[in-house]
Amino acid sequence: MRKAVAQNPSTPPEVLARLAEDEDAGVRTAVAKNPSTSPEALARLAEDEDYWVRKAVARNSSTSPEALARLAEDEDYWVRETVASNPSTSPETLAGLAEDEDRLVRKAVAQNSNTPPEMLARLAEDEVQRVREAVAQNPSTP
Repeated sequence: MRKAVAQNPSTPPEVLARLAEDEDAGVRTAVAKNPSTSPEALARLAEDEDYWVRKAVARNSSTSPEALARLAEDEDYWVRETVASNPSTSPETLAGLAEDEDRLVRKAVAQNSNTPPEMLARLAEDEVQRVREAVAQNPSTP
């Protein structure tokens, strides 16, 4: 029942904030995915111990640029890859992710339509072919 409430976009932000502290990671993940969750609750969930919760926060378009910047340094590359895909990620954060050791993270930066042209030009010379292909397919590539 708590998970269903957490998933409902009509759930008030104050209820979602309480559910963000639920003991069940599935409930916290549902809160992190909910577009009605406040940026403050999302910032707290960005520090969650559960990878799925942090990944859901990284995907949410309501997540603040500051929380996305913190998640860009996550130990899990799937979280960093999700941050790189988020259209709300700042150019500064994308710049750091463009240098990530993981090719999937760099590919996600190359696919993000908000990646600045100069960063796309740098990624166009990446050692990994799929990263270069992603740059070629990005509509923002000059």
